[in-house]
Amino acid sequence: MKERFYVTTPIYYVNAEPHIGHAYTTILADFMSRFYGMLGYDSYFLTGTDEHGDKINQAARTHGTTPQEYADRISGIFRQTWTDLGIRFNDFIRTTEKRHVAVVQALLQRVYDKGDIYFGSYGGFYCVGCERFFTEKEMVDGACPDHGTKLDYIEEKNYFFKMSRYQDWLIGHIEKHPDFIRPERYRNEVTALLKSESLEDLCISRPKSRLQWGITLPFDENYVTYVWFDALINYISALGYPDGEKFTKYWPVVEHIIAKDIVKPHGIFWPTMLKSAGIEPYRHLNVHGYWNMQNAKMSKSLGNVVTPADLVARYGNDQIRYFFLREMNFGHDAKFSEEIIVDRINFDLANDWGNLVNRLCNMVFKYFGGAIPPFDPAEPADRDDLTVRFRKAAQDYIGHAKNFQTSIGLEKLWEYIRYLNKYIDSNRPWQLAKEKNTARLSSIIRNLLEAVYGIAVLLSPALVGSSEAVLRALGTDTKPRDMETITAFTNLDDGQKITDPGILFPRLERGVAENDDPAAKKEEKTMASPEGVVDISEFAKIDIRVAKILTAARIDGSDKLLELKVDSGLDERTIIAGIAAWYAPEALVGKKILLVANLKPATIFKRTSNGMLMAATHAASDRPILIEIDDSIPAGSKLG
Repeated sequence: MKERFYVTTPIYYVNAEPHIGHAYTTILADFMSRFYGMLGYDSYFLTGTDEHGDKINQAARTHGTTPQEYADRISGIFRQTWTDLGIRFNDFIRTTEKRHVAVVQALLQRVYDKGDIYFGSYGGFYCVGCERFFTEKEMVDGACPDHGTKLDYIEEKNYFFKMSRYQDWLIGHIEKHPDFIRPERYRNEVTALLKSESLEDLCISRPKSRLQWGITLPFDENYVTYVWFDALINYISALGYPDGEKFTKYWPVVEHIIAKDIVKPHGIFWPTMLKSAGIEPYRHLNVHGYWNMQNAKMSKSLGNVVTPADLVARYGNDQIRYFFLREMNFGHDAKFSEEIIVDRINFDLANDWGNLVNRLCNMVFKYFGGAIPPFDPAEPADRDDLTVRFRKAAQDYIGHAKNFQTSIGLEKLWEYIRYLNKYIDSNRPWQLAKEKNTARLSSIIRNLLEAVYGIAVLLSPALVGSSEAVLRALGTDTKPRDMETITAFTNLDDGQKITDPGILFPRLERGVAENDDPAAKKEEKTMASPEGVVDISEFAKIDIRVAKILTAARIDGSDKLLELKVDSGLDERTIIAGIAAWYAPEALVGKKILLVANLKPATIFKRTSNGMLMAATHAASDRPILIEIDDSIPAGSKLG
């Protein structure tokens, strides 16, 4: 029997349309589902919408519609958004569905029959936004700590769940299973709360005299269920609890993904509810941080909400998936900025991965007529080193991804991608072709093709469109993707014709504020083209040569300048270039550029620059675009 994997997102509250916080959680869950599917697991992915409670009632009233009509519309937007983003969920649960209502009422009755629900009076300060009561100690200056709104004191009779009965059990369970809530900081947060004070019993009803919109209690038709006691049950109602085949199959391996603002309901309410009902608790609660804009949590009230649809329309689906999965260190907050998105696209996707695929396919067409060349054992071209490095990168990627640390896992793969670009530069296939050293050239290209195949497979849960494009180009899109053999470099067929995958990730322009650095301005002045026209004799004085970038580093104290060491064909020299805002140093190493080689030395930022690289600027932007030269042209070749 296949190993199984079950991943859930929170069911999203339909008081507002989806934003990037929702998108990140859902993309991460989609990645995890695809990732475990790639590893051969029977993977199941659940998402959906939470549709009951005071806030929905209020929102519907504001929009002049019924709660059901309002929930239908917003839930539909969520579902369509995930479909548009290529999210591949197995089920989409709604808390207004009959299958969910039936399970909620059955579980409530079970807990009631056990004696864990009782009727009593309660008074407290109620926040509609949070849909919960606050004690005076929890409030800030008489207001909700989250919404800042003044709270009214409400006293009413309700039903209560004996959550306090399971406090000691939950402390013991967490201590016995230290990765029950992860990362560790959130486990510590829950443990500290449990150990610092006695749990209050949980009010799990609202009187219909105050709220009609909810699931009626099975033992008292005058009350509806508290929204959290309703919503959390979706994780088992979607599986057909208690007798459904899916419940038996997937619940033992469930992985919940949530944001840190709902740790308490998932880390305390939910496991105690499960314990009372006689259901084994979930395997792991995986908690991520917030996406912050200018050091603030993204919030509709602050007017800084960005929609997933807008991002995908501007940048592309794979690009946005990669940004989310790469930029957030799981468990920590992350900064959201469109400049960071552009940098990730340009440096990681375009310069590193896209450039590798493009260079390699061009060489296959140029040197082998578009056919995959054979590997020559007599000229292995460092295959052992390539495979050892790839196995290590793949193991690191898989190990970190299993722990939801996608950022670290992707970086491990990217280290190998950068190594492959250096492998091309150091082995100089164009020179081997010129020397007609076909055996070594064939092995180098085959090694690279096998490595690119393996990387494309590993990246397929993240880059769902472009990875398939690479595999189609290699003629392997219908092949089984066996994790046991993926690192063996024996997955491709001799003579298989490849196709052109095209430019996977076009570079983007980045809008950057004008730099006030005087040294940078001096450089701009030095690099500026002279006005007017020149005759041929004046142009002939300019020595423009092909140069290869050997090293590149940022200059401390300047946001714009890079210090480059280049091979000009005449010598090795240092030049200072004002491109740091657009090009990462590590992405430049090994590139061939055009160098003005006989420019008078200039002192820039206390460094001597012996020449100037050539770049173009687009009419609509001040962004310099580096003029790159084909690898087959040797350093020192003169232009003109």
